[in-house]
Amino acid sequence: MIARLNHPDYDRWANQIRATGGCRQPIHLRGKVDHYDRATGQLLHRYTTRTEPDGILRVPCKTRRATRCPACAETYRADTYHLIRAGLVGGKGVPETVTTHPTLFITMTAPSFGPVHTRREHHGKAQPCHARRNATTCPHGQVMSCTQRHSKDDPRLGEPLCPDCYDYAGSVLFNALAPLLWKRFADSVRRHLAKLGGLLLKDLRHHLTLSFAKVAEYQRRGVVHFHAVIRLDGPGGPATPPPPWATADVLTQAIQHAAKAVTAKAPAYSDQPERVLRWGRQLDIRPITLHGDLNDQAVAGYIAKYATKAAECVGTLDRRINPLDDLTLYNLRDHARRLITTCMTLGTEPDLAELRLADWAHMLGFRGHFSTRSRRYSTTLGDIRADREHHARENEITTGRLPLYAEDAVLVISEWEYAGKGHSLGDQLLAAAITGGCL
Repeated sequence: MIARLNHPDYDRWANQIRATGGCRQPIHLRGKVDHYDRATGQLLHRYTTRTEPDGILRVPCKTRRATRCPACAETYRADTYHLIRAGLVGGKGVPETVTTHPTLFITMTAPSFGPVHTRREHHGKAQPCHARRNATTCPHGQVMSCTQRHSKDDPRLGEPLCPDCYDYAGSVLFNALAPLLWKRFADSVRRHLAKLGGLLLKDLRHHLTLSFAKVAEYQRRGVVHFHAVIRLDGPGGPATPPPPWATADVLTQAIQHAAKAVTAKAPAYSDQPERVLRWGRQLDIRPITLHGDLNDQAVAGYIAKYATKAAECVGTLDRRINPLDDLTLYNLRDHARRLITTCMTLGTEPDLAELRLADWAHMLGFRGHFSTRSRRYSTTLGDIRADREHHARENEITTGRLPLYAEDAVLVISEWEYAGKGHSLGDQLLAAAITGGCL
């Protein structure tokens, strides 16, 4: 740390750290960028990392996981917030008239795989977890009752009352098939909308477009549920209004029907029969309003918050697990360890090979994208990032760090190679001080 502070290129190193936005594990690149005049072939400008501190350029890792890099995850969260909100109130290429389209916020949960410790409230007062007057005793000798009033940070929340009775196989299989369930749910909503509108399914796209944006959230028991914004547009997307018959009530009917109707089958394996998985009975459907508790800012913030999280709340890891690893060496909750072990065990079953459970054991079987949207919902994360890069380039030109050239008159040739990532311990301490303790 002392050597870094006293090095002549410290100021440039500090500028690189600030440019990464406080990234905890910046990527190290080595290479150069040349700008040539297309007409004459003359070299107009060259950037090379040879003159940079340590001969490398540090760039943000751009992970979405808050546990790995809070700074980059915050950028991802902010981008997701603007993407979701643009689909609610307009902006970034979406007309403001989208506010008049029927829009709902829904939450779809997983079924029960066994009773777990939970926190219940009534008028803001904690209630007993699982109070039963005539509680039965399971085959493993555990009384299936819990009269405690759990606090919000109680580590037992989400733990099964009897781990030996809990359906761990069903839990990880539901996670693995959750993306398929969502796809079939969206397809079913479209089919029911066509039926309610007196249309053939093939003709629905000429009258109506179903747009959505969703995010997956892990419950403490280790299964995912989905929060989604679902909107009805005309055939031209958000720029056109839906037909008069396509109301919020009609959309609600279609969602309720699809949530009960769709299923996904997990293949039979070993001595276990084929099982049918479906959504849980809890389905929350609420309209989004411009003024009120469930407004555009609240919904966008809620979805964006979960876009940077994964299964950490369950007590698992935020990176892949090697099948040969000894799980006892990790600081895992017993419930999370059993879920991971189940993924590893089922991952060896040939009939379940397509689910790739062992590869996604750290995600407890879930292998879908956490944050997704339909094509016409609003802008894209790529467009938002491109706008930010364009703004940064304009700023560099304005401040003289880059020459002003007509883009179509310049040929840009880049050569980059990966040279590592992260900070040394001394650099980490200095970087934390520079960025206000982000590390």
